[in-house]
Amino acid sequence: MSKPRDEFDLVVIGGGINGAGIARDAALRGLRVCLLEQHDLCHATSRWSSRLIHGGLRYLEYAELGLVRESLRERELLLHLAPHLVKPLPMLVPIYRGARRGRFLIGAGMRLYELLSIGKSLPGYRMLTVPDAVERAPAIETNGLRGAAHYYDAQVTFPERLVVENAVSAAAAGAAIRSYHRVESLRPGPGQAITLGCTNRIHDRALEIRGRVVVNAAGPWVDHVLDGLDRELPGLIGGTKGSHLVIREFTGSPKTACYIEAESDGRPYFVIPWNRLLLIGTTDIRCSGNPDDVTADPDELDYLLTETNRVFPMAQLGRDDVLYHYTGVRPLPRRPKGSEGAITRRHLLRDHSPQCPGLFSVIGGKLTTFRNLAEEVVDQVQALAGHANATCSTDSMPLPGAEQSLDEVAAELNHCSSLSNGAREHLLAVYGSRAGQVAVLAESHPDLAREIDPWSHAIAAEIVFALEHELATCLADVLLRRCMVGLSPDLGRQGFERALEVAASELGWDAARASAERAEYNNEISKLRELLD
Repeated sequence: MSKPRDEFDLVVIGGGINGAGIARDAALRGLRVCLLEQHDLCHATSRWSSRLIHGGLRYLEYAELGLVRESLRERELLLHLAPHLVKPLPMLVPIYRGARRGRFLIGAGMRLYELLSIGKSLPGYRMLTVPDAVERAPAIETNGLRGAAHYYDAQVTFPERLVVENAVSAAAAGAAIRSYHRVESLRPGPGQAITLGCTNRIHDRALEIRGRVVVNAAGPWVDHVLDGLDRELPGLIGGTKGSHLVIREFTGSPKTACYIEAESDGRPYFVIPWNRLLLIGTTDIRCSGNPDDVTADPDELDYLLTETNRVFPMAQLGRDDVLYHYTGVRPLPRRPKGSEGAITRRHLLRDHSPQCPGLFSVIGGKLTTFRNLAEEVVDQVQALAGHANATCSTDSMPLPGAEQSLDEVAAELNHCSSLSNGAREHLLAVYGSRAGQVAVLAESHPDLAREIDPWSHAIAAEIVFALEHELATCLADVLLRRCMVGLSPDLGRQGFERALEVAASELGWDAARASAERAEYNNEISKLRELLD
């Protein structure tokens, strides 16, 4: 019996921000698109970032002026196309006596950054005195502090939502979004067509998918995907891992994000107010092997804690203060020598012709520049996919959660008497204009208006909404990458049990399903507590 086979103009491998962005752009141009992801959407690199939409101030040190300009332009677009998710973020750069980057160098960098961001809507930079810096970061170490620079970038609190909304938009334009589908093999066929052998991991079923063009946007797994081709190709990825810590705010913790030079190695790192907590990171260490197995080392945790305690000595942070940590692998181009920081963050598109005509791989890229990357990729492949040269529309079309003014949505939510103020704020911040759809579900089914998590104020209706309208398949998908309950201080443990009650009641899940869901969820969050329990 032959395996089922579907045919598409374009098959995209990888459900992170780049893959979802490419699928959306291509589908909006009228291509028949299929996106394949071995896990859930936004399962890895895109969510394990510093959660910033930024120009890349430090890239100026490596003369990556084009990348900085591109990033600043895309930052401005995202502030307008996804204002519910991407918000202005004030940044403080403390300047200490004896640091590698002194007041003159920081000031010069600020002026160049400002010049490259011509046309921006965010306020300009300022050089601050010590008292002004202390006002913004009360617990900062003042011994040796010479002042600070203050400027604006942007934050995406939940990049998971950015990926999901790109995928939802792609699906609305006709794309087939297939999570939990792992690509096992790639077979060039006659003419310009590639057959992908896949496994549906939910049903443990083999299937084949055919694409006129295939874009390998699997991030750190790019080389793993290419291993499924029956011919030798050089390795493309030389990943580096970056780890982050999540802690509670401490007395005098900064009111604004801080971009700090580490004393031990001179690397810049962030201390960022995030989700009513603090996010500290990141490291930059070469790594190899299966990206699924990568986690933080004890030295990384100690490095971030020690450097933060140096600048905020009153915090006196130890591992007991870490709520959880996460680690992602940057899919950077392979560079065996040189410093990790010097490896370019610019994206590259590799054409695998003549070994495999129609196959392309995406190397590198940044969360900030995903939209432009997608535009460049689709510009290059759409003719090969047998499609007329349609114009990209993603530079003007808002994401689904930004299709209506946030003020209008907030006013509508205020009429939902069954929702608490906290629930209204949560729905608006997570779903934007789609919050109204969740609220309608809650209003029509009163049991779904109750809160399931005291930290986020998420409501029961979100469980049903995510499973029915946002491409989720299990509670781990819902809590960790849709309604964002899983990023609360307790990693959503309390919310999970209430969500499970909702699924059992509304969706008819039995005891066996409940047990499997609990095991899967605990498996995911346990990785975020390694070295801590």
